[in-house]
Amino acid sequence: MNETQEKVTALAESIAAQHGVRLFDVEIAGSAQSPLIRVYIDKDNGITLDECANFSRSLAALFDVEDPIPSAYVLEVSSPGLDRKLKKLRHFELSIGKQARVVLKKQPEGQGVFTGTIMEVRGDTIILLTGDEKEVLIPFDAISKARLEMKL
Repeated sequence: MNETQEKVTALAESIAAQHGVRLFDVEIAGSAQSPLIRVYIDKDNGITLDECANFSRSLAALFDVEDPIPSAYVLEVSSPGLDRKLKKLRHFELSIGKQARVVLKKQPEGQGVFTGTIMEVRGDTIILLTGDEKEVLIPFDAISKARLEMKL
């Protein structure tokens, strides 16, 4: 995480509790002259559009005071969605009991994709229970990409 992203994350974290939400992720895209700041917030029962708008106004006001971005920027605040990407160990911890699809960087014995319920995060290992009731231990650093999936 670069310095700007760390500042933005810290500022967003500082107001998340005031709004009754938790910060899920912060992404910064675009150029240094015109960055796009995406802030994803979440809570147990989901996020409403009004909550995103209120959080966005509060965060923009805090940015005006703290000035973490020296140039003009675009701020987007939204929910991470039902099929959210899982990029951090914390994301897996927040998703225990939910269905996920995990793609590995290396594909041992031809098995490079696992779908199952996130049962536990133990240290740096994610434990999935697959559809055939097998427990799969996946080291976090072996994951190429992961996201939640809707159960059908």
